[in-house]
Amino acid sequence: MPSFFIPLSGLEADNTALNTIANNLSNMSTVAYKSQDVQFSDLFYQQVGESGAGDPEQVGSGTQVGAISTDFSSGTPNPATGIPQDVALNGDGFFVVQDGSQQEYTRAGNFVLSSDGQLMTQGGQEVMGYPATNGVVNTNAQLTPLQIPVGQVEPPKATGNMSLTANLNASDAVGATTQGQVTVYDSLGVSHVATVNFTKTATNTWSYNISLPAGDATGASSANTSGTLTFDTNGNLLTPAANVTNIQFTGLTDGASNMSFNWNLYDSTGKPVIDQTAAGSGVGTQNQDGYAGGQYTGFSVDSSGVISATYNNAPDQVVGQIAVASITNEQGLTRLGNNNYETTLASGQASVGTAGNNGRGTITDDAVEGSNVDISTEFSNLIVAQRAFEANSKAVTTFDTVTQETINMIH
Repeated sequence: MPSFFIPLSGLEADNTALNTIANNLSNMSTVAYKSQDVQFSDLFYQQVGESGAGDPEQVGSGTQVGAISTDFSSGTPNPATGIPQDVALNGDGFFVVQDGSQQEYTRAGNFVLSSDGQLMTQGGQEVMGYPATNGVVNTNAQLTPLQIPVGQVEPPKATGNMSLTANLNASDAVGATTQGQVTVYDSLGVSHVATVNFTKTATNTWSYNISLPAGDATGASSANTSGTLTFDTNGNLLTPAANVTNIQFTGLTDGASNMSFNWNLYDSTGKPVIDQTAAGSGVGTQNQDGYAGGQYTGFSVDSSGVISATYNNAPDQVVGQIAVASITNEQGLTRLGNNNYETTLASGQASVGTAGNNGRGTITDDAVEGSNVDISTEFSNLIVAQRAFEANSKAVTTFDTVTQETINMIH
C-alpha cells in the first residue's frame, strides 16, 4: 500500500517554503530586512531487501525542512533620506537596542527622537552607545541610552588661547607699525576685538601691545599685554622663547569675569607662527578657542558612529557614540519581529564595540539600509515551490486512487 505520509511531508515542506517566500516578498520594503531560504532534507529510509550484488535496497519516507537560513548580506542603502537620525550599517554588525534590561540587536537604523531627545527605535526601544564627557567619548564605559541635547543651549566658553600667523617686514624703518586683530570671548560669551599693535624698535626687534576696544575693560590691573619680539638674522623668532601666558583684562564693563588667555607664538610642533622677512607686513590667519553660547540646531553621525550636536553659534560638541555588536554565528540568532534579533546559545554572545573596528561595518549618516530581498530570485523560487506543491498534491490523489482500487479488489 502507498504511504500517504510521503507526499504529505512534501506538502508540509513546500507549504513552509511558500510561506517563507511570501514573507520575503512582503518585506521587500522593510528597512534592513534579511531574506530567508528554506532548505529541505530527506527523512529516514527503510531497507526492503538486497540486490543480487548485495547492495541495500532502500525506500525513502519523505522530506522535511532541514534548515531555514538567513542571508545577512547588507542591503542597498537609501541615501539622503533627509532625516538626521537615519543611519545605515555598511558591512557586518548590529545596532544594540534595549527595552528595560533586555538587550536586542537590529540592523534597522531608521531611528526616532523622543520628546526629551532620546534616540529610539521605531518600536520604542532605546538605542545604546558610549557616553561622552566634555566632548570625549569613553568607550570603556558601560553602554548607556544615547541622548541628543534637543532644545538645549551650549554654554559660552571664554577664550583661553589665541594666535596670529604673521610676517613683520624686516625692511621697515624703525618706528614702522602694523597690526593684527582677533575676536576673543569673555565668560558671558560676549565678543571683543583684541588688537595686537607691532612697532619696530630696532634691527630685528619689535614691540607689541595688546588692547581691547575703549570702554570694554576699565580695570587698572591688566597684565602681560605688552612686550618685545626679537628675531635672528634669518628672521626666526628668538624671544619670547615660549608662548605669552596669562594675558589679563580686568573690569569688563559687560559684567563678565576678568579675561585671561595665552598668546601662542609657537604651534604644536614648536615652530614660530610669527617671522620677520623682507616682505610686506601682514597677518595671515588668526585663531582662538572661545565661543558664544549656542542653541542646538541638529546633530550628525560620522562613519565610526560618533554623534556630534550642532549649535548655531558654537562649535559642534560630541555627545556620544553608537555601539555596534558583532555576532559569531549570525544564523543562530532568533528573529523577534520589529526588525530585532536575540542571541542564543547557538549564536554566541555579542561582542560590542564601535563601527569600523574589529571587522564591524561602518556607518552612513542620513541613510537607511534597504531590504536584501531579490525579487527575481524569489519569483523563481516561488514557481519551483508551487510546482513541487502541485506534484505532491498529485501524488496524494494518485495514492488515493490506488488505495481505492485496492479496497475494491476485496469486494
